[in-house]
Amino acid sequence: MNKRIIFIGLDVHKETISVAIAEHQKEPRSLGKITNKPEAIYKVMRKLGPFKRLKVCYEAGPCGYVIYRQLSKLGIECVVVAPSMIPKKPGVRVKTDKKDATMLARLLRSNDLAPIWVPDERHEALRDLSRAVEAAQGDLVRARHRVRKLLLRQGIRKPEGMSSWTYRHQRWLHSVKLPRANQQVVLREMMLTMEQAQERRKRLEAELEHSVEFSPLADLIRAWQCLRGIKVISATRLAAELGDIRRFTNPSQLMGYVGLVPSERSSGSRERRGSVTKTGNAHVRHVMVQAAWHSRHPPSLSGELRRRQRGQPERVKAIAWKAQDRLHRRFRRLVGRGKPRQKAVVAVAREMLGFVWAIAQEIPVQEYEQQPDSFSQAA
Repeated sequence: MNKRIIFIGLDVHKETISVAIAEHQKEPRSLGKITNKPEAIYKVMRKLGPFKRLKVCYEAGPCGYVIYRQLSKLGIECVVVAPSMIPKKPGVRVKTDKKDATMLARLLRSNDLAPIWVPDERHEALRDLSRAVEAAQGDLVRARHRVRKLLLRQGIRKPEGMSSWTYRHQRWLHSVKLPRANQQVVLREMMLTMEQAQERRKRLEAELEHSVEFSPLADLIRAWQCLRGIKVISATRLAAELGDIRRFTNPSQLMGYVGLVPSERSSGSRERRGSVTKTGNAHVRHVMVQAAWHSRHPPSLSGELRRRQRGQPERVKAIAWKAQDRLHRRFRRLVGRGKPRQKAVVAVAREMLGFVWAIAQEIPVQEYEQQPDSFSQAA
């Protein structure tokens, strides 16, 4: 360990930052609070010594990576740590900003913190857009549920043979007459909310597809679409959330990051495993579980899947076909043993991540080019 390094822990909040330092063979100490402003952060770092001697950490949270980027530009080594992976002392009942900052400084000095991967600004923008699409889809689903429940309370059912949420179904919804004028107003407003959510989702999905063209992950996104159940939006969401997948040296690390590995409480000769940990990236977990449901069908190459695979390396297509065959057999075997379909599909999703990782190893990742953020902004 370099005896001259000063380890700095920051407990970051919207308005204030608590600062603590840990020096070689000295007890960590608090330096008090500063305002959460770039000039205040710069001032305290200047006081602590040459930037090359400083090493800073703070917890990932709602304040994002602004501080990380500011310190990195100054030449200060900074790490953002996962809150769920910070070691906690049992029995501690007092928690303050001062104590949190001091604890971070101490753990940073002892190398007991787990840094997270920090996206660059372009990648973070893609991830924000991907999550906006996901949120818009959630808004649409909730709006549809409200319409459906209103009609259910009035005993109104759609005609037999009519598929839900098609153009024909929505025309029928506009023709529905409820017993009271107040209820008719409610239905009209619910329909308007639903249609606005549909349009918002379409706009955001179109913007996301445009953004892929300028991403260094474009080739990887196209390659992932060779897998059944993963189309352009899902593949882009995977790329946006996983970031540099090369940091996972094997599929097991990726599975653990996503939270699809079984929890375990084993001691001595007793082994006890439970449900998946769910400690990782929930956005990726959702994409993988939804894609895994396609594995209940026998392996096949539909016309749409053939189009998505057109122009892709033969090695990638071979991995995708192997995934179809293996995942379908896995699903059938688990269900045949009496496993609930919901549990079986989670196990399949975990295994499917292995094929996601394998395809990523076949695709070189390019660097970002100096391009507009999207077609709409280029215009």
